[in-house]
Amino acid sequence: MSDGVVRLIEQSGYLGVGFLMFLETIFPPIPSEVIMPVAGVAAAQGKLDFALVVLAGTTGAMLGNTVWYLGARALGVDRLRPFIRRHGKWLTVNWSEVRRAERWFGFHGPAFVLFARMLPTVRSLVSIPAGLLRMRFRSFLIASTLGTAGWTALLATAGYKLEQNVGEVARFIGPVANAVMIVLALGYVWRLLTHKTEPDEAAEASKTD
Repeated sequence: MSDGVVRLIEQSGYLGVGFLMFLETIFPPIPSEVIMPVAGVAAAQGKLDFALVVLAGTTGAMLGNTVWYLGARALGVDRLRPFIRRHGKWLTVNWSEVRRAERWFGFHGPAFVLFARMLPTVRSLVSIPAGLLRMRFRSFLIASTLGTAGWTALLATAGYKLEQNVGEVARFIGPVANAVMIVLALGYVWRLLTHKTEPDEAAEASKTD
């Protein structure tokens, strides 16, 4: 996997870095934990400029983030209301909680997005709730750009410092990503066990039985 990343970055430079990060955000065939450290190695070897590597990676990722945000915003959470009412139990959310989340995002959305952009696994998904809950685009753009720039700079710096030992980056971040997934899975199970169905949700569910 990393050999292909190395070849593309050597052949396409900053455009290759941006393109790979865009793909990683839209549909992650190659994780950023591989892309940006490899780009950092190229910068350490003098083939690319470090600041431009971070800029290219951030720009590519933000294009993908924006696509997800705009798509989710165009869909809108209101269109999902029948689905949420019917399958709220398995989604572990009811309509009242959706409305509370919408208000919460209005106040705390930027901080949440900024932090989530620097978490493995979660960072690629946070655009969807931000769009569905109609977070202000300007706030989304600023918070996402700052968080994404921090993440890409961290990975590129690791590659720059480690150079030929770039594989250590993925080996370190891999367990972190697994831990995040385990926490999310446990959180889902807990929500599933404690979820309370609203009366109209129960009525919708009974109609489909």
